[in-house]
Amino acid sequence: MLTKNSVTLYLMTTITTSANKKIYFASDQHLGAPTAEASLPREQKFVAWLNAIKDDAGAVFLLGDLFDFWFEYETVVPKGFVRVLGKLAELKDAGIDIYFFVGNHDLWMRDYFQKELNIPVFHEPQEFEINEKLFLIGHGDGLGPGDHGYKRMKKVFTFPFFKWLFKWLHPDIGVKLGHYFSVKKN
Repeated sequence: MLTKNSVTLYLMTTITTSANKKIYFASDQHLGAPTAEASLPREQKFVAWLNAIKDDAGAVFLLGDLFDFWFEYETVVPKGFVRVLGKLAELKDAGIDIYFFVGNHDLWMRDYFQKELNIPVFHEPQEFEINEKLFLIGHGDGLGPGDHGYKRMKKVFTFPFFKWLFKWLHPDIGVKLGHYFSVKKN
């Protein structure tokens, strides 16, 4: 995205696949919820799915909330999810394009996916041209009218001061606190 004279310009990504390749989309796995143990079967199924699509995938779009809570400190990422991260690295190393869009449960994602997995991370919906068809791709929470409570909460959670304040909590405390609020029911 570029901003020029108060006009936002989006750079469109163009993807052209061969006839035997497919585009895959996945969203809202919420790995880690309600507990790491309870989500392990879901993680294993997701990894099995990634393994099943690796031969015919032209691109994979992960549309947010892959994790139920994700916060990247300067040098620490949440514990767990080794199977998923390893499988994503394997697919990316095999030449499959993977795109990650943050959702409301992983909106504190920074540069881990970009630096460690070479997977671009988008914090806003993006336009893609896929095989000559236009798509607007993103997680979607809070984009439409209404949902004012979530929109207020997102402003608080993405406000730089609160992110800075949270990062000063010890990761064991910060992750436990984030996980508590992530799985807490209203």
